[in-house]
Amino acid sequence: MQRIEDDSKKNGTGKTVLVVDDNAPIRKALATAFLSDGFKKCEEADNGKECIALARRIKPDLIVLDLSMPVMNGLEAATELRKLFPNLPLILFTVNDTSFLEKLASRAGINLVLSKSVKLSTLINEAHKLIAYFCSEAAMSIPAEERLASK
Repeated sequence: MQRIEDDSKKNGTGKTVLVVDDNAPIRKALATAFLSDGFKKCEEADNGKECIALARRIKPDLIVLDLSMPVMNGLEAATELRKLFPNLPLILFTVNDTSFLEKLASRAGINLVLSKSVKLSTLINEAHKLIAYFCSEAAMSIPAEERLASK
């Protein structure tokens, strides 16, 4: 897991987030928080399997996953998502002990583990940082001549 510097002034504006949690009130609270912060669209799934199918269809800019869900948990889903979307930011948002989960989560392709006890503003800020980081990484992977030609 990488630490990312805070350079996030509404980096989520116009972006799509996929929130995955088997608890509907939590999904709704997260969706409301992301949408009120400028995200264009927030889709929801209640398990990892549904998440993967929806992610293939909507190609989100960020996915926030719960750990414990029926059908397919967050770590299992992250492993599959990482194969499909190698440059997609993934956040594990869980009630479980985050220090215990960090190594497992990192191996599954999770970029950040956050406790559900943090303020929603912390989740949103961390989401902005990850999106900014992945956008800058993606931009840097494009050859300079292509970047210049697109201007």
